[in-house]
Amino acid sequence: MSTPELAPEIAAFYSDTITEADRLTTSADGHLELIRTQELLRRYLPPAPARILDVGGGPGVHARWLTEDGYSVHLIDPVPRHIEQAKGAGCTVELGDARHLTADDASYDVVLVLGPLYHLIDDADRHRALTEAYRVVRPGGFVAAAGINRYASLFEHTAFAHLNNERFQASIGKILATAQHDGKRGFTQAYFHRGEALREEVSAAGFADSAVFGIEGPTWALLKAVEQHTGESVVITDLFESALAAARMAEPYPELLAASSHLLAVGRRPAA
Repeated sequence: MSTPELAPEIAAFYSDTITEADRLTTSADGHLELIRTQELLRRYLPPAPARILDVGGGPGVHARWLTEDGYSVHLIDPVPRHIEQAKGAGCTVELGDARHLTADDASYDVVLVLGPLYHLIDDADRHRALTEAYRVVRPGGFVAAAGINRYASLFEHTAFAHLNNERFQASIGKILATAQHDGKRGFTQAYFHRGEALREEVSAAGFADSAVFGIEGPTWALLKAVEQHTGESVVITDLFESALAAARMAEPYPELLAASSHLLAVGRRPAA
């Protein structure tokens, strides 16, 4: 078993500050992210029971629906709390590091990297995680890698009505300028991608035919703003369905990638 190399502030954030298991199920934009991730992945997934490696799979939110769909899922995460939670998701689990996978070469049909790139600040670390995904996926298999959008914090903190505050303006301005958050306030240490940069990182790891999607689309922050200022869920509402439709309609227009909260890059390892 590999020993995860996780910054202490990231470990503390996911162990003590937030419950990642709730993130995709308690808010409208979280539900939107989950639904869109499911539908995007299902376009590419081979028939069950293909083998899926869920790298940085957290508490197993995605592993749960994948196993329910009939897939064989092995989940790796560097946070012990997540590993304990994921044991109930129907998958096998392993405490590990995205940059140092224990899996054999070409041993999986699909590799998901839906969280690690968020917190790998150095370019070399992100490249190592993606080349490890390339190593363990079979020729002809695919990788799906998620990133936080470079501009997501601008939309989010507008929804929270924070940007009339100079301190928040300075903090968000630094993220926009550097693509990094230092983790000293609010969210933990993180890296923020532009769509084209995420595509280039996936291609640089060896994957072909890479494509990038805006997961939540351009109107996710409207959902967050309504819930924030009314205190009421908008999950089962016409507004939610409209935001979901907007995410689907935006796909052909790459200029709208910049408005999504998260990005999903998909690439295929060339067949031998």
